Amino acid sequence: MLKSIIMFVVVTLAIAVPLVAHFGLRLKGKSMKSAIVINLFSFFTLMLVFAACMVTGSYDAFAAAEDAAAASADGMKFLGAALSTGLACVGAGIAVSSSASAALGAISEDPQIMGKSLIFVALAEGIALYGLIISLLILFQ
Repeated sequence: MLKSIIMFVVVTLAIAVPLVAHFGLRLKGKSMKSAIVINLFSFFTLMLVFAACMVTGSYDAFAAAEDAAAASADGMKFLGAALSTGLACVGAGIAVSSSASAALGAISEDPQIMGKSLIFVALAEGIALYGLIISLLILFQ
């Protein structure tokens, strides 16, 4: 019970600290360099806390051997889902970056082709959705 409360607090901090740092520094007029430093510091600090929470814990030796086989299969399932989502999102980000910049340049010259250019940007974003669907299929199989 205590471990789940600690994990909840850590996850909440992982979400809140970068957002507060980003928007707080923007309101104060400071540079983005200090926001990046705060985000990196909070990221590595929270990763150390995650690692400490994962390492601490006591298990029965026999129960650990039985759980290892089930955890191995689940771990590979989670790894496959993470890879499909992560790589699809990276590919979609690359595709959107090039297609959106080209679309903005084309729209600035001829505003009537906005609909056609938005279709290309939406098709590039669809790659991330396909990766998410594949990861959901892997997880719920």
